[in-house]
Amino acid sequence: MDSGEVANGRVRGRGWVGVTRGAHRLGTAQDPWRADLAAWQSVLPATAVFTGLTVARTRRWWLPPLPDDVPVFVAIGPGGCHPNRAGLILSRHPVPPACEVLGGLRLAPPAEALLACARVLCLLDLVVLIDAALHAGDCSEAALVEAAARRRGARLLRRAIDLADGRSESAFETLLRLLHVACGIQVEPQRVVVDEHRGFVARGDLWLVGTTTLHEYDGAHHLTRARQRRDLARGRRVTGVEWVRRGYTSVEVLHQGVSILREADLAVGRPHRPERIRAWHDLLRDSLFTAAGTARFRSNLGLDSTN
Repeated sequence: MDSGEVANGRVRGRGWVGVTRGAHRLGTAQDPWRADLAAWQSVLPATAVFTGLTVARTRRWWLPPLPDDVPVFVAIGPGGCHPNRAGLILSRHPVPPACEVLGGLRLAPPAEALLACARVLCLLDLVVLIDAALHAGDCSEAALVEAAARRRGARLLRRAIDLADGRSESAFETLLRLLHVACGIQVEPQRVVVDEHRGFVARGDLWLVGTTTLHEYDGAHHLTRARQRRDLARGRRVTGVEWVRRGYTSVEVLHQGVSILREADLAVGRPHRPERIRAWHDLLRDSLFTAAGTARFRSNLGLDSTN
């Protein structure tokens, strides 16, 4: 972080953005988010470290759809001042919190940050973050298990660890996998399909175990003309080796899950029971992917419901 992008004291004049009382950053900062955090850090005690969702965003993990006014999360050790500022949520620790410095910012280690996330998120949102951290190589399952030992948030973190899989490559791949898991469909991420000569054909998001069927998430990037051409060629290769590939959008994952369940039931050869989708709806309902889950999240953090 360029130290010239942050300044303390009174209002600095034109070209500066106020971040919090007595801390400003340049309006032209190359990375406004990191510049905001550098400004926050300049007015926080030396033992303070950013944690929770603040670390998740800084490390560029996949995020659930967070409200724009999510506060900055900070952990602080004993002694010294405990700043009470708008836009800041502070957690006090009996010992100085562990710290890793990344780009000049003091961050809680990934496993500690995820434990902090477990105190404010629901299960589904937390699994998305854990998958992202594992996929990025920022965290190990062993570190998560260690962090989940008898501390606030540990119970939910342990449940999320059991559902997490670092082979996921996006938030909606995680959601698609959890839909299948919740409905009792065994799946394996990133299945490699080969031809009769063991030659590579494709790698699928989700393999429905015991079948020749792939279920995949088709995000907006699949709509570009070049990507559509590649997808069509890939689809022909998959069909050519007698596999079935089905793609689903975010709308289907979030609002039409029973249609995905119906096709999964058909593929694995079990009777279709629409009521199985309730387990997925129970997971989804509390998450930030729904209006109800977002309202609950805002209420728990004390955010103004009118924002």
